[in-house]
Amino acid sequence: MIEHTRIEHTRTEGMSDMSFWEFIWFLILSFLFIAYLMVLFAIFADLFRDRETSGWVKALWVVFLLIMPFLGALVYLISRGNDMAGRSATDMVRREEATQDYIRQVARTDTATQLADAKKLLDQGVLTEDEFAQVKRTVLG
Repeated sequence: MIEHTRIEHTRTEGMSDMSFWEFIWFLILSFLFIAYLMVLFAIFADLFRDRETSGWVKALWVVFLLIMPFLGALVYLISRGNDMAGRSATDMVRREEATQDYIRQVARTDTATQLADAKKLLDQGVLTEDEFAQVKRTVLG
């Protein structure tokens, strides 16, 4: 008589009984959930960025988004989706202008300071007379 040995699968502590396809399904659902959260945060950012909407309307949108999140997000995107892009572009332009103003303010030096620095370099022998004259023409230019 042939004896059959029975191999028992022992479950390692901490392991899950998740199959390959369950894992794939978990990844897909995780991706969709993260994408939904990104859309929701974009909606909240747009909602509070909008200066034309009153506080009560914003509060109603927040309540609607909290009570029925998927339907609320869908309705918001359908009703105000085109305006979202405009507000985002306007905000981006405003931030870019503020950055450029700050850079101009920080980098600004007056003519007298530039000429004094060039004269100091001339006295130290770093610049020649021709280079100093060129710097002077550029600064006063």
